[in-house]
Amino acid sequence: MNILIVEDDPKNLKLFRDLVRLAGHDTLEASDGLAAIESAVKHRPDLILMDIQLPYVDGLQAAEIIREKTAPNSIPIVAVTGRAMKGDQEALLRQGFVGYLAKPIDTRTFVRDILRNLPQEGKE
Repeated sequence: MNILIVEDDPKNLKLFRDLVRLAGHDTLEASDGLAAIESAVKHRPDLILMDIQLPYVDGLQAAEIIREKTAPNSIPIVAVTGRAMKGDQEALLRQGFVGYLAKPIDTRTFVRDILRNLPQEGKE
């Protein structure tokens, strides 16, 4: 499985990348919303982990553009955010994200938590 990790904090990006790769998956990386859109459209990853607070284009706008450009086979996008306020999870799910993880993440369950958001045929 190829997973695009979109995170502007270098430490979080490295942590997420290492956890995903340790689980046997390939990764792509982007550190801002514009790079995320470009990478998603070009490489069509199986899953996107998207931070919400990003430079240039925030994660909400980037996700919307990615869904528009990759439809009808839109790429599942999981929000990974430190902006965990009451109602955020429900709002993000209404906006088309397939899942939501709050930072700080639990490193023991991170990969399992992101993969459970995929359609059954996408799970490995």
